Amino acid sequence: MGCEKSRFLVFAGFILLIQCQLVMSKFVVEKNSFRVTSPESLKGTHDSAIGNFGIPQYGGSMAGTVVYPKQNRKGCQSFDDFGISFESKSGSLPTFVLVDRGDCFFALKAWNVQNAGASAVLVADDIEEQLITMDTPEEDVQSAKYIQNITIPSALLEKAFGEKLKQALSNGDMLNVNLDWRESVPHPDERVEYELWTNSNDECGMKCDILMDFVKDFKGAAQILEKGGFTQFTPHYITWFCPMEFTISKQCKSQCINYGRYCAPDPEQDFSSGYEGKDVVIENLRQLCVFKVANETQNTWVWWDYVTDFQIRCPMKEKKYNKECADNVIRSLGLDLKDIEKCMGDPNADSDNPVLKEEQDAQVGKGSRGDVTILPTLVVNNRQYRGKLAKGAVLKAICSGFEETTEPAVCLSGDVETNECLNNNGGCWQDKSANISACKDTFRGRVCECPFTDGVQFKGDGYTSCIASGPGRCKLNNGGCWNETRDGHTFSACMDNGDTKCVCPPGFKGDGVKSCEDIDECDEKKVCQCPECSCKDTWGSYECTCSEDLLYIREHDTCISKTAAERKSSWTAVWFILIGLAIAGGGAYTVYKYRLRSYMDSEIRAIMAQYMPLDGQNEVPNHQSEDGA
Repeated sequence: MGCEKSRFLVFAGFILLIQCQLVMSKFVVEKNSFRVTSPESLKGTHDSAIGNFGIPQYGGSMAGTVVYPKQNRKGCQSFDDFGISFESKSGSLPTFVLVDRGDCFFALKAWNVQNAGASAVLVADDIEEQLITMDTPEEDVQSAKYIQNITIPSALLEKAFGEKLKQALSNGDMLNVNLDWRESVPHPDERVEYELWTNSNDECGMKCDILMDFVKDFKGAAQILEKGGFTQFTPHYITWFCPMEFTISKQCKSQCINYGRYCAPDPEQDFSSGYEGKDVVIENLRQLCVFKVANETQNTWVWWDYVTDFQIRCPMKEKKYNKECADNVIRSLGLDLKDIEKCMGDPNADSDNPVLKEEQDAQVGKGSRGDVTILPTLVVNNRQYRGKLAKGAVLKAICSGFEETTEPAVCLSGDVETNECLNNNGGCWQDKSANISACKDTFRGRVCECPFTDGVQFKGDGYTSCIASGPGRCKLNNGGCWNETRDGHTFSACMDNGDTKCVCPPGFKGDGVKSCEDIDECDEKKVCQCPECSCKDTWGSYECTCSEDLLYIREHDTCISKTAAERKSSWTAVWFILIGLAIAGGGAYTVYKYRLRSYMDSEIRAIMAQYMPLDGQNEVPNHQSEDGA
């Protein structure tokens, strides 16, 4: 009996340490904007805390009218029992129901309000304190029935502010508010970084079931985002350490590896049977190493395949949660088993494991992100996600993290948002004939922005006008300028020289955009004015002819005799020949003079060298042969 009591105290001490770690941790309450638009006396913007259930409209906003029920003000009972409905009438704003904190779970209040037809639930705090996060209750039979089915957003309001809202409603004021989540997730650039703090344990009840279902459902979208380079995903796993004084205890040995450095709770919370906590830690480590090895080959999305396959093939209930089953999954995915085992290291070593040590360091909050203390936790652009862990809700949060107009196609699907460009082109500029529009659908709504099409940039305000600019603009719908073809001749007012203006070509006059009219050069007497000339106007030009045997010279606007023109041409040819011969003769004479001078110079130098040394030439001595006298 004393031994059992001792074991219980050891385990209680271990649990107490974990609780102390959670209390001392920095938990950040994720907030959204709560703006009052009427009455005038309450106009302004306040913070509200996002609940960890339901579906916050990340990247969007929602306007509504607040109602404070006369009965069931804490929302702990079904409103049907009181004959109360919050269904909005046709043409009216959605209904937001304000309830008081206390007597039941936050999630139950939201469930009852949702069933009564409301679009959002507002909870007024009953304690003077800073905002807290409304979390889901611990698993029980009743809560499991409704938590996953809550779809409306929730917001917790500070007590003093809640009292002001209730007072305004009691005075008969119409209370209109706006819940805004557009800045709840930062959206600085074209890539979203997100993390999922998860667990390989599949026997932890409702939360584990929610996590497993989410991973399976979200796998496809996650892999599309990852393969396209739109996101950078990182999985994480929470572990705790065992106090030094308890490392030799049975509890720590069964729940920890590396001599108490990395621990996880017993899956079944039964130390006498089933799997142990250290089994979970080892599989968590394996899943981390699967990600790291896949990341080295730039195939990070393989992690989603491994985790989903492991859930299906190696469940605890079937006693397959083991290394053998995990190795089979790894082989089936074409991963290198040796690399993964090398990454995992020795779980029995009395030393730090680099991979798990990095995970424990990552649990500590940095910047705007608080410590990770709840499983599962999703972090998007360094902000903890709040709300239901479901594919559609999470995809909205991730999509809200992209810089506007850079969202991938998966974020613009009908399941996630409405395409506002389909209705009246979003009120933006468009050219129906060329099928070009300035309307761009984004996750947060449409924007009117002049397009870049086929290498041509359009410039303008995007609402009333967009004009093609830059090289190549005339190839695209003629740059928006006038053009016309007659009798095989085409004229255009578009100049492909980088200018955005439309200018009628020579021979035409007009605005260059809607019209260019032919100029009658003959009538205006600007050409063909010589006495012998006869002028005829043509489309875009003119024809000028001369009388008798005269020839019209267009460049000089004059007529000359055909005979004189022929003579002139003949003498021109003769002169070209004579000049050519002169140049050739002069060149030949120059070459001859150069060669003659070079020859005479060499001869003179040879003669003089016999009598005196020249510059740069050594004197040659007069030697006699050995046989000479």
